[in-house]
Amino acid sequence: MKRRMVSVIGTTSLLLILSGGLGVAQQLQPIMLPAPQTTGGKPVMEALSLRATSRSFASTELSMQTLSNLLWAAWGINRSDAERHGGGKGLRTAPSASDWQETDVYVVMQQGSYVYDATTNSLKPVVSGDYRGLTGTQLFVKDAPVTLVFVADKSKMKNARSMAEHMMWADAAFVSENVYIFAASEGLATGVRASIDRSALGNALKLSPDQEITLAQCVGFPK
Repeated sequence: MKRRMVSVIGTTSLLLILSGGLGVAQQLQPIMLPAPQTTGGKPVMEALSLRATSRSFASTELSMQTLSNLLWAAWGINRSDAERHGGGKGLRTAPSASDWQETDVYVVMQQGSYVYDATTNSLKPVVSGDYRGLTGTQLFVKDAPVTLVFVADKSKMKNARSMAEHMMWADAAFVSENVYIFAASEGLATGVRASIDRSALGNALKLSPDQEITLAQCVGFPK
């Protein structure tokens, strides 16, 4: 009897150790994106003529290169502000009120959610698991391989007062339009929306009280 109990305890301990190891292995790791390709693409006027909103997406994943190009076009650093500010955070592909740069771009994919770090051109892990279905109230949102969630960090908006609400929405819209133009240039489908269960998605992404979701935007291949 004792021998059987020892065997059961030993087996249980082994299973706990193995399951713990699997949990660690399944944790998200940072993703270093390839350098963005900042040349090429369709002429601006042609891309504007092709700009459209899609609500149907193929499940095909975007390559890491395409994802890097997309995020740089959306909210990447396109020039240094060293001369203006003595070496700061870099200037972006989209304007930002008072240069607050309060918008964070969260990248929600099947394996997990990340936040884009423009300084290092990388994705920082936030939470594992597929939360694409929480990024909108429409059924199609779960199909797109990538959804960008624009989150305003109001702690960065110094002296904004009553204008903060207006400015953070305007800044998110600037980033969203960059995504539209990039998608049109690359033959991708995209669609922005404001219809989001912000409480559920905010909890899933572990947002702080100072962070507020503004818009979400699917990106993928046309279905």
